[in-house]
Amino acid sequence: MNILVNDTPYELPEGATLADAIAALAPVPPYAAAVNRSFVPRSAYAAHALQPGDRVEVIRPVTGG
Repeated sequence: MNILVNDTPYELPEGATLADAIAALAPVPPYAAAVNRSFVPRSAYAAHALQPGDRVEVIRPVTGG
């Protein structure tokens, strides 16, 4: 199935979860994730099934003043 992760196309197997997409990206913690602009708590990554065409955003917090 084709999805976008941070606007980059990724091919994942059918039945892939948000945890699978994050593993493909291999971000350095800390980070947060959203699917189709909806925040997904870290505890739900493995249970959140992805659908073809989903848009996954993995973002890092920004600090500053």
